[in-house]
Amino acid sequence: MSLPHRLLLVNGPNLNLLGTREPGIYGTATLADVERITRDAAARHGLEVTAVQSNHEGVLIDAIHDARTTCAGIVINPGGLTHTSVVLRDALSAVALPVAEVHISDVSAREEFRRHSYVHDVAAVHVAGEGVAGYARAVDLLVPVLSGGAGG
Repeated sequence: MSLPHRLLLVNGPNLNLLGTREPGIYGTATLADVERITRDAAARHGLEVTAVQSNHEGVLIDAIHDARTTCAGIVINPGGLTHTSVVLRDALSAVALPVAEVHISDVSAREEFRRHSYVHDVAAVHVAGEGVAGYARAVDLLVPVLSGGAGG
């Protein structure tokens, strides 16, 4: 059976405020810019993108569950759920799809509580601190993993 030609793009809480939320940390690009950047990167690899953003954990988990049969992989910026959500981590693990974890800022250089990621151990790819361009890099690094190659 061939892999679906689709990625799920998941953006967690508060990422709907990109462009206006703490531009000194997150820049001025909007969520629409993030979705366009991700779609453009995926298209270069012959992939489509389904995007979801929610401030509600259950909505994100449902989208991840639904991706089991419709997507080849997941690109996720869990936002603050990175540091708090075991159930989001468990959902990613349960669907057994390759995952790329993305953070716009360098979370390792920020507050102590942001330095732990529940998603880290289930993600094959990690990109942080590259601004919204990190989404395209995450796609580029995830594609070889989708076909059984190495991740980053």
